[in-house]
Amino acid sequence: MKYSNIDFNNKTVVITGGAGFIGSNLAFYFQENYPNCKVIVFDKFRSEETFSNGNLKSFGHFKNLLGFNGIIISGDINNKDDLARLEEYDIDYIFHEAAISDTTVADQKIMIDTNVNAFKDLCDLAVRKNASMIYASSAATYGNSTVFKVGHEKPNNVYGFSKLMMDNLAKEYFDKIRIVGLRYFNVYGPREYFKNKTASMVLQFGLQLLKGESAKLFEGSDNILRDFIYVEDVIQANIKACETDKNGVYNVGTGRARSFQDIVNILKRELEIIRDDTYIPNPYIGQYQFFTEADIEDTKKYLGYEPRFSLEEGIKAYLPEIIRIYEEEVR
Repeated sequence: MKYSNIDFNNKTVVITGGAGFIGSNLAFYFQENYPNCKVIVFDKFRSEETFSNGNLKSFGHFKNLLGFNGIIISGDINNKDDLARLEEYDIDYIFHEAAISDTTVADQKIMIDTNVNAFKDLCDLAVRKNASMIYASSAATYGNSTVFKVGHEKPNNVYGFSKLMMDNLAKEYFDKIRIVGLRYFNVYGPREYFKNKTASMVLQFGLQLLKGESAKLFEGSDNILRDFIYVEDVIQANIKACETDKNGVYNVGTGRARSFQDIVNILKRELEIIRDDTYIPNPYIGQYQFFTEADIEDTKKYLGYEPRFSLEEGIKAYLPEIIRIYEEEVR
C-alpha cells in the first residue's frame, strides 16, 4: 500500500540501519512500490561484539534483506570514512534508523557517540545533498512523564536522553532542510526477530506460547500499559513525513495504551491456547516506563497520519510470521 503522493521512482533513498527491524521494512516498502527507486542500505551488520549487559552491539542481519535488490554498504555511522562512501550518491531522502536502541545499555559514551554525534554528521550530509532527513526518535524521551506530548520529556535512562538530544540538535537544521523526528512508541512486527532479547513482547510471548510454555509476564502486567504500534503504521509515518512542510518532532503510536496482559490474551485467543500465565518480579524498576500513550494529534494534523492497526489487528496480521519464525528459526 502506498502512503504518499510522492513518486519515489528515480529518487535515491538512503536507509541507515537498513538491515535492522524498521530499516529493512522501509527498504522493502520502496522496492515493492517504486521499482525505479535507488535504495541504499547502510548498516553495520551484526558481529559477535556485545555490551556489558551481554546484548549484541548490532542487530542488523542479512536475513532481514533476503530478496532485496538495492545497494548494500556495510558501515558504521560512527566512522567518518564509512559515511564518506555515501558522498558519491545524489541523495534525495535519508531515513536514519541506525542507533543503539537497547534501553538497558549503560555505556553512556558510546550511546551519545552513536545516537547524537553521528546524527550530526548525517544531518550535515543531508544539508550538502539537499536531502530530506527523516529520523527515528523515541517515546523513551518521555520517561516518567505523564504527558506524552512534545515539551514534556523526562528521560530516565541514557537512551531516552540521547534521543532527546537528537531532537534538540535537529532544531538547528530546521531552516536548512526538511527534517522530521518520529518518536516511536512500542513497535512490533515482521523482521524484528534478530533483535533477540530486545524484540517486542508480542514476538517473545508468541514464541513462548508456541513452544508450549506459559507466557512469562512481570507482576502487575495488567496495570503496565504501553502504546503498542504495528510496524506498518511506522512505515506509514515515515513516508508521510516526506511530504510535510512543518519540520518538527512527532509521536508515532496508536493513541491508545494497552496492557502486556492484553497481548498475551489476544495471542492465546488467536492461537486457541488455554494455559495459565507465569508472573515474575520486574528487575527494571527505576528505568522502566509503566505507562505510555502517544498524543498523536499533531502527527495527524501535520503528517496526515492515521493509525490503521489496533493491537488486535496488528497481532492477527503478524501471527503468520511469528509462526514461521518459530518453525524455521526456533524449533
